[in-house]
Amino acid sequence: MSRLFSITKKSVIFLCVLFVINSCTSSPENVEHKVYTVEIKDMKFQPAELEVQKGDTVVWINRDMVAHDVTEQPDKTWASSPLAMGQSWSLVAEKSADYYCSIHVIMKGKLVVK
Repeated sequence: MSRLFSITKKSVIFLCVLFVINSCTSSPENVEHKVYTVEIKDMKFQPAELEVQKGDTVVWINRDMVAHDVTEQPDKTWASSPLAMGQSWSLVAEKSADYYCSIHVIMKGKLVVK
C-alpha cells in the first residue's frame, strides 16, 4: 500500500509540474488580421488617420484623376510607386508612421499601430 501511495503521489506531482509548465508557455494566438482601405481622393488621404493592429493590412486606392504615391515620413522607410487612377498599393502594418504623397507634399496621413 505504501508503494502504491508513493507511485500515486509521484504521478500527481508529475502531472502538476506538467500543468504548470504548460500554463507558463505561450502558444501563438490565432489572430485574424483585418484589411483597411484608405482612399486617395480630392487631394487627401481619407481617412487622414487610421488606427490598426500590428499585422493588419492597409490598402491605399487612388480615386483621383492624377497620380499619387504613399511615402513614409521622415526616412522614406517604405514607399509605393506612383499610383495612377484606380491603382492600389498595400502594406502590412508593423509600426506607427506618418506618411505623405511625395508628388503632392501637402497630402499627409498617419498610421497608428496598436
